[in-house]
Order: sequence, then structure tokens, then C-alpha cells
Amino acid sequence: MEVKDMETAPGHWILAKMGKKVLRPGGKELTEKLVNNLEISNQDDVIEFAPGLGFTANLSLQKQPHSYIGVDADPEAIAYLQNKIKGDNLRFVNGNAQEVGLNDACATKVYGEAMLTMHADHRKANIIKEAHRLLKPGGLYAIHEIGLTPNDISQDLKSSIQKELAKTIRVNARPLTVNEWEALLQQEGFEIMFKSTNGMHLLESKRLISDEGFIKALKIGWRITTNTLARKRILAMRKVFRKYEKHMNAVVIVAKKV
Repeated sequence: MEVKDMETAPGHWILAKMGKKVLRPGGKELTEKLVNNLEISNQDDVIEFAPGLGFTANLSLQKQPHSYIGVDADPEAIAYLQNKIKGDNLRFVNGNAQEVGLNDACATKVYGEAMLTMHADHRKANIIKEAHRLLKPGGLYAIHEIGLTPNDISQDLKSSIQKELAKTIRVNARPLTVNEWEALLQQEGFEIMFKSTNGMHLLESKRLISDEGFIKALKIGWRITTNTLARKRILAMRKVFRKYEKHMNAVVIVAKKV
């Protein structure tokens, strides 16, 4: 992906520019739990919101679903994915997750990762509503997002975390507690089927090696070391993650349309 300005680009595209493929807050481990608990089969019509670099799309497509549609608001991301991932009954479309433009009840599985966090709460609700509209009755919707802990975290601390994240990541990051994520889903007509959390260790060496492999992790580290602007941005993000380590996590929730 092209990054025109290292100072203003969203944090995840900086990491992608450095060669990082796994950009989800809970790492490959939570993404694999999301895909496995969706139980995608050759009977499923799958929709993914904001597929990004296509890491999870590839995992889903390995399950050989009946169809797959990736919806992303970034035309650059769509062009990248169309060039990278090809197959039958597969397409990537440029669209808004709040209003996808597909028929009601056209999917059996819908999921999105690291995207609800980047929206205000009313927009989160709109996206969840859209997932509900797209799903057939009994269909599954899965999310993988940044969480806050504990569930009774003070409003002042919550606001501080959200402000510092937004400042360093350069997007309006508004993570919620696990209870709040669950409540949002339940309010829009979903029943919680599965949930799991992981540490928010996206930029720690151990997670980097686990997600990317040892050799790729070394290459990413070298690129960061030799790119002054990228290094400055990434170290700032890691500083915030470490500062609030005890109060941030990553969460996957799988819910059923009822």
C-alpha cells in the first residue's frame, strides 16, 4: 500500500508499509479463533467488512465457502486485493460498511476486524445493524476489536486511552470494554455465542514473531530501524500500548442473528 505522508497516515498503513501482514489487535491467534468459530463451510455465503491486506480473507477462503464478498471503503485497498486474491465466487467491492448496497439476508456469515473500534458509538451501531440486515436468520456475525479492561474502568481513564490512541494512530480510535461490545451486539438483535480475549501486544517482539514468523519479523524490524519517520510513529504507538497495557486488550466475539 502507498503511504504518501508518514506523519498523517493511519498507523495500520504505516505497519503495512513496513511489511507487517497481520494487523489485527489480538494477532493471528485471535483471528484464527474468529474464523474457526464462524465454522465456515462450502454452504456459506461470507461477507467481510474492511478486509485490509487480505490476511483473514485468505483464511476464510481456505474453508471454500459458497461465495465471498470483501467490502472496503478504501479504493486502494480494493485494487490491491483484486490483484492479490483471485478465485471463483469471489469479489471485492468498494463500499461503506454502514450501507453495503447488497440484498437483505444475502449472507450466512459476516465479520469485520479492527474497524468498529475506529468509529463513534452510533456508527458502530449502524455497522452492526447492517451486518444484521445482511445475515439470514441464524447467521453468524464476528468482530475482532480493541477492548478496555476491567469492565468497570473509570470514564476518565477510558477517555484518556481513547484520546492518546487517536493521537498516535491518527484515527478516531474508541475501544470499549468487553461488556460494552457485547451490549452493542445484543441491542441490535444478536445472541453472544463465543468470546475470547488476548493482550494488546501488537508491537511486541514475541507477538511479531508469532504473527509473521522469525525471518519476516527480522525484515520488518530492519525496515523500521532504517526508516526514521516510520520508526518515530511506530515507537509512539508502542509507547501508548505499553502505558495502558493493564487496561487494554483485544477481543473476538461471535454472535448469532436471532
